[in-house]
Amino acid sequence: MNRRGFFAAFLAGTVIPLAVPFLEKLPGTNVLRRFLRPPGAKPEKAFLDACIGCGQCANVCPNKCITLYGLEKGLENFATPRIAARARGCILCMACTQVCPTGALEPLEATDEGMRAVAMGTAFVSESICYSFAGRTCGACYRACPLPGEAMTIGLFEKPYVHEEFCVGCGLCEQGCIHMPQAIRVIPTEELRSYEEA
Repeated sequence: MNRRGFFAAFLAGTVIPLAVPFLEKLPGTNVLRRFLRPPGAKPEKAFLDACIGCGQCANVCPNKCITLYGLEKGLENFATPRIAARARGCILCMACTQVCPTGALEPLEATDEGMRAVAMGTAFVSESICYSFAGRTCGACYRACPLPGEAMTIGLFEKPYVHEEFCVGCGLCEQGCIHMPQAIRVIPTEELRSYEEA
């Protein structure tokens, strides 16, 4: 390898990855895109300490909703699992929690009790853009919810009402929303904790 190739490889491998987190904050970039951790994930710091980025959770997921971070969130998140709810929500099968070798994902059973123990995030409705709140019946998010009548109830014109104490943050409502941009979004648990602490 010549000198030019060496410096190109050095920049690609060290300098550019360090700059990626700052690029997300530039004007015109999507800073509101939120990713969820899989079911059973420990609090973020403990999760990052335990996760070895093996990818077993993504490999076993029958819904193929778990992908792995690249370098866009820095080296500490590299190869850790994430779920983009808009693309594909979690069906709460708990398969990922059964194969995690380090306990970064605590084991949960695919039962009603196991489902209710999930705390990936909480869904929030943007009433200003929701079809049902504009008087046009929709209800797509309610029909997608795995805990209908608990995590979400509906009113006139199928207006969705999220009950935060029961919402597990699976993201199926966000995936199912037919509005563009989506009128319902799941805020990850870790982000909600940081708001509460601020």
